Amino acid sequence: MVFSKKGCRRSEIVLDFLCKESYDLRDFVALITFLRSPGGCPWDQVQTHESIRRNFLEETYEACEAIDAGDTAHLKEELGDVLMQVLFHTDIEREAGHFDIDDVADAACRKLVYRHPHVFRRNDLDAPDWDTIKQRERAQTTTAEAMDCVARSLPALWRCEKIQAKAAKTGFEWPDMAAALDKVAEETQELREAAVSGDAEAVAEELGDLLFAVVKVARFAGVDPEQAAHAACEKFICRFAAMEAAAADSGVPLKQRTLAQMQPLWQQAKQTVSADNEGKKSARQ
Repeated sequence: MVFSKKGCRRSEIVLDFLCKESYDLRDFVALITFLRSPGGCPWDQVQTHESIRRNFLEETYEACEAIDAGDTAHLKEELGDVLMQVLFHTDIEREAGHFDIDDVADAACRKLVYRHPHVFRRNDLDAPDWDTIKQRERAQTTTAEAMDCVARSLPALWRCEKIQAKAAKTGFEWPDMAAALDKVAEETQELREAAVSGDAEAVAEELGDLLFAVVKVARFAGVDPEQAAHAACEKFICRFAAMEAAAADSGVPLKQRTLAQMQPLWQQAKQTVSADNEGKKSARQ
């Protein structure tokens, strides 16, 4: 699936894309290649893996937002943007002579077949499980090596969760949530002590330990820590908006109030938002 229109003038290629009533994946690959070729888009031509890395992340997060919103039309659009990033990075490597989109598809298919022995090798009773297969692929012989391979570019709480899950499979795990909560209390006290000492590095270290311990509690509760944190952000925004509106309605905006004067409004906002949420739940039932 490699773009090739040798002998075609640029105007003919442009007209070909403009006159199509619909496009398929092959057209998408060809379009990215054309945009990055001489006579294409100057911006596209100079991009590198590093320069559009952030774009890749942003498009992926936007696709996740569409999933969370249950918006099918928006999801289709955002998946297209993610696919564009995949094709863009692949075209950079194609130009360098390393691989093209067919090579990417071949490697992905081979991996999926290999990682599904229960589907493709049903008679093999000794077929390894998913984690064992991945460790073999990456030549990992220890759990620590498997932990070290958890992507460092993942959101931090997510990375904590995945590392802890690998440790738990060796038996290195608290017996229950109560023990995990005790660890949170211990780390909280150590953070307090570090804060009192005024040692900025110690504070950062202890704060990291506390967050790691909180993720452990989330795992026992069966809660996704990333989603829990996002939900807390949304709740805070709603409550703050209610507090800000109440302050404006009273004629004394937040910036003209002390923290003590804001507290009653905050408590009122919490009750208002909670009541609104309960009303929405009842309406859905």
